[in-house]
Amino acid sequence: MTNDTPGTPAVRQATVQTAAPAPIDGDAAARIGTLVRDLRASFAAGRTKPVAWRRTQLRGLRDLLVRERPALEEALRSDLGKSPLEAHTTEIGFVLNEIDHTLRHLSSWLRPQRVSVPMALAPAKARTVREPLGTVLVISPWNYPVNLALAPLVGALAAGNAVVVKPSELSPATSALLADLLPRYLDPKAVAVVEGGVAESTALLEQHFDHIFYTGNAQVARIVMAAAVKHLTPVTLELGGKSPAIVEPGVDLAVTARRLVWGKFTNAGQTCVAPDYVLAVGDCADALQRELSAAVTEMFGSDPQASPDYGRIVNERHFDRLTALLDSGTVVSGGRHDREALYIEPTVLGGVTADTPVMAEEIFGPILPVLRVPDLDAAIAFVNERDKPLALYAFTGSEETRRRLTTETSSGGLAFGLPIAHLAVPDLPFGGVGESGMGAYHATASIDTFSHTKPVLEKSLALDTMRLAYAPVTDLKEKILRRML
Repeated sequence: MTNDTPGTPAVRQATVQTAAPAPIDGDAAARIGTLVRDLRASFAAGRTKPVAWRRTQLRGLRDLLVRERPALEEALRSDLGKSPLEAHTTEIGFVLNEIDHTLRHLSSWLRPQRVSVPMALAPAKARTVREPLGTVLVISPWNYPVNLALAPLVGALAAGNAVVVKPSELSPATSALLADLLPRYLDPKAVAVVEGGVAESTALLEQHFDHIFYTGNAQVARIVMAAAVKHLTPVTLELGGKSPAIVEPGVDLAVTARRLVWGKFTNAGQTCVAPDYVLAVGDCADALQRELSAAVTEMFGSDPQASPDYGRIVNERHFDRLTALLDSGTVVSGGRHDREALYIEPTVLGGVTADTPVMAEEIFGPILPVLRVPDLDAAIAFVNERDKPLALYAFTGSEETRRRLTTETSSGGLAFGLPIAHLAVPDLPFGGVGESGMGAYHATASIDTFSHTKPVLEKSLALDTMRLAYAPVTDLKEKILRRML
């Protein structure tokens, strides 16, 4: 598997290779096998289980992000053209917040939870305890190569696991930097980085892991799941899809447009939860398109290519895929591009219909189509006729609309009035549903993902109240048990 061809739907990692993977040489495969066995031995020896060890690793990861911030910012600039502020808000600072939130709450999240015991078993005690799964594989994508490698790592370490991180080869500067830094700041006997492409990923998937956390596209996710079946390994799949934004008449279109432009064109649109297209309800499309054009100019100037705040497309293959979509409608604003610079101007498309090419797959780039729908019923039907998206956004002043979208649609996440920001709420789980993924993470959801919740029952031998359940069964025993159960 690799990350260099659009999937259908495309997602965070937005790329997939369908050709047979290149074989890895025997020595490299053996090294990967030895590495995983060593990590499993560390876990089996109990190295990762103490809460003190977990806290030490989280603090070490925090130190890495703080001390190596300039190097991380430069790697992100090299790979994706990210500005220092964008690198902080969407990557480095995001993970710092995740670490701080986890350190504050880890003791309460790990505390055993008492549960009630039915009368038939009394007197007895019952509780649940969380135990780490073991050795975890985290396969991360190129579009947020710090965030989407390290945020799952936070949860895996907090839960007490040994971890292999596999960064994307399509963000080579960040991948190399993480491979250099993580062993220096974290316990190298329990945390490892494997760089490489298809062959290395394939070799990793042949190993026995206790959980696989994959961020990418649905086609590669099926390969991951097929590999996991061999060891009955549970998986978390963070995928994507075409996340709609519904805009109703009567809202402040200028504010709506600014928020859509911010959510869509951050990271040059290469964001799994970016608004993929807009459903403009009623007669608001023309005015909304004018406000979108104005918002692009307000944020990035008349020449976004010169803006220090606007990123670049990851590679030429994605550039070619995206520019081929520019003819899917009428260019309302934008449309200019430069292949040598991997630059595509923030583009708003009008005149788009459901059967145009730009609607066939997740765009994963700086193109925002606006479609017209007559009413909310049509908007809901449009969303429900397609795969469940990773996110659904709505801009409305109607409580009834909010109620209907909450109850009548299904998506990984739902946000009113602001796109992509639900990821920044620490205690909201993040994940998809159906084609957009399975499982979730962040905060307690990460602990749930990377732990087994084990039930524990304690009943004293001092008083054998269980004699009522033993054979032989008498009429009196049966009468009492039927009343108790």
